[in-house]
Amino acid sequence: MGERLREVRTGDGRRLGVAQWGDLAGVAVFSLHGTPGSRLARPPDEDAVRRMGVRLVTYDRPGYGMSDRHPGRRVVDCVPDVEAIADALAIDRFYVTGGSGGGPHALAVAARLADRVIRARCLVGVAPLDAAGLDFFAGMDPENVKEFGWARQGEQVLHRELTRLAAEDLERIAVDPSKLLSDDWQLDPADRAVMARPDVQQVFGEMVRDAYRHGVWGWVDDDLAFLQPWGFELGEVTVPTEVRYGAKDVLVPAAHGAWLAEHVPGAQVHVEPEAGHLADPEKVLELLRSLVSPDG
Repeated sequence: MGERLREVRTGDGRRLGVAQWGDLAGVAVFSLHGTPGSRLARPPDEDAVRRMGVRLVTYDRPGYGMSDRHPGRRVVDCVPDVEAIADALAIDRFYVTGGSGGGPHALAVAARLADRVIRARCLVGVAPLDAAGLDFFAGMDPENVKEFGWARQGEQVLHRELTRLAAEDLERIAVDPSKLLSDDWQLDPADRAVMARPDVQQVFGEMVRDAYRHGVWGWVDDDLAFLQPWGFELGEVTVPTEVRYGAKDVLVPAAHGAWLAEHVPGAQVHVEPEAGHLADPEKVLELLRSLVSPDG
């Protein structure tokens, strides 16, 4: 089976917390977690990943879990981190996927590591704040709009408010694990149905508890990174890339996915008409299988 924690050092000496799931001799897939998140984000059924012949690699972005903070990081700064992990694990070529806040990071890896990335996927990924022709906040849940408002007020305000939110999250899911997102969020019933599953609750609970192990700096730095230029152009992406999003998503509205689909060269686009932001575990496995064997 896999390993829940391995330490990898970056070129500048930072520590990254890395995990591997499934078949460690299988085809390598880097899965980049959302915001907030951690390396413990993975399909609940690890045996199914192993049977698929997939070596699923996850890691804590800087500031989350067991990874040292990287203040001022941009989206593109994930690229040397992924490269360092691939080198440490002796992985030459790999697939990459990222969901939600991990979506832009997956696109950065696809753009800058084209000699190593076989195929990429951006799943319910957020678009750039300054995306031409996109109303960034249209259709976005007021709770998410509020969070970006804190980010615009600066690191100090954002850190204070996210620290409060993280404490509330942990207290709430200790009572009701289905309420990773509170009732204040205007989620589509499809998302509430996913969060009602015990297997999802177990993984999400482990993921967020580890994400906040040393505070909320990873979450802070993710939000701040989304407000500034990403550090690369979508036009740099040359590897086969899929952009997928849900029509009923209120965390990252469908317009973001449509904008990315239009601006990632040659993107294969999939719109899930009845989906919100989250996918149930069976869908997650189906997507993983289609990533590594798109014609199979």
